[in-house]
Amino acid sequence: MGWKMDWKKFREWLKTEYNVEKAFMFIGYMPDFEKLYDQLHSQGYLIVLKPTLEMFNEPLAEGEKPKIDEKEEKRVVKGNIDADLVLHVMKEKINYDKAIIVSGDGDFYTLIEHLDQENKLLKVLTPNWQYSSLLKPYENYIVRLDQKRQELRYPDFKKRKPHQANKK
Repeated sequence: MGWKMDWKKFREWLKTEYNVEKAFMFIGYMPDFEKLYDQLHSQGYLIVLKPTLEMFNEPLAEGEKPKIDEKEEKRVVKGNIDADLVLHVMKEKINYDKAIIVSGDGDFYTLIEHLDQENKLLKVLTPNWQYSSLLKPYENYIVRLDQKRQELRYPDFKKRKPHQANKK
C-alpha cells in the first residue's frame, strides 16, 4: 500500500492508545526469519509460531517436480494461523478484559461476533479499507491502520529533498 509498518512503533502505539499489556503475534515459522522473530519479541510481542507448508501456485501432476527456473515463481509458503489465533483467544478469554484483533479477514467474523456478544471486543484493526464485507456489522469497532500511517510507518529517507539530506 506504499508504506511499511514500523512494528516497534505499532507496539508502542497499542500500549499508549489502548493500554495493551500483551500483544500476541501469530506467524508461520520459517527458519530464515529467526532474527525477525527475535526482533519482534524484543519489541514486546509474544510470538506464536506455527509450522508452514510449502505449496505451489499451479498444481503439479502427481510426481512432477517444478522446473528449476519456475520453482521460485510457483512456490508459496503457507502458515495458516487463523485457527490457532481463534483457539488462543477463546482459551485465554478469562485472562483479559477486552481483545483487539488485527486483521481484516472475514475468517474472523464468528470470533468477532462472539467477542462482541460477550462484551470482550475492544477493536478490530484492519490494514486498510479493503477489509472483508463480513465485518461491516462491526464498523464501530474498526480502526483502519492506513489512516494511522504517519504515526506507524518507518521514515522514508528516500523521499527527502536533496538539500535536507545534505544539511549538517
